[in-house]
Amino acid sequence: MDAVRVALLREVLAGTEWLGATRRFARALRGSVVSHGGGLLLVGTPAYEPWHLAAHLVDEAAWSGTPELAPTLVRHDARPSDPAHLAVGLGRLEAARRGETLLVVSPGGPAAPLLERVSDARRAGATVLALGPDRGELPAVAHETLAVPAGSELDLDTVQHLVSAAAGENALPTPRGRRRFRDRVARLAEHLTAPPPARW
Repeated sequence: MDAVRVALLREVLAGTEWLGATRRFARALRGSVVSHGGGLLLVGTPAYEPWHLAAHLVDEAAWSGTPELAPTLVRHDARPSDPAHLAVGLGRLEAARRGETLLVVSPGGPAAPLLERVSDARRAGATVLALGPDRGELPAVAHETLAVPAGSELDLDTVQHLVSAAAGENALPTPRGRRRFRDRVARLAEHLTAPPPARW
């Protein structure tokens, strides 16, 4: 989902709780990693690896000038032969310490072995954020949670787009009138589709 689609989605969601909730969660995420100079670990479940969120956070880190947002994707089935950015296994969670942030993304709640590692990381001083279930043990372990219950009007993938975009915002936008918002979206679309400037 590109920036124009995220902007249009935000317009559709105006007046719902989702915009405020995703921005609050994104502020907590950004505040944690920026205040500690980075150290963002991103982990999912064996059946749901948040590689798409990892890619968007890398983009937002570059576009916003906030390199601390670029995560390390921790994978359940990482192999030493994988490319470096995909070869970080669950052992990395055991090394998590104070000053690091662990973002857990799970559609239905992680299994006990992952929960134990997350709890250990929290005890070691890492800040734990959870994106996913509204009940179970994960929300109890996390410092900050954004619940995406099964059957809600937005799915987990869409919420991740909103969170990553909000995390990359350098300042929260001020509310504006309908026409001004559309003008901004049009300008943004123009900017994104314009050819690069000629170099002499």
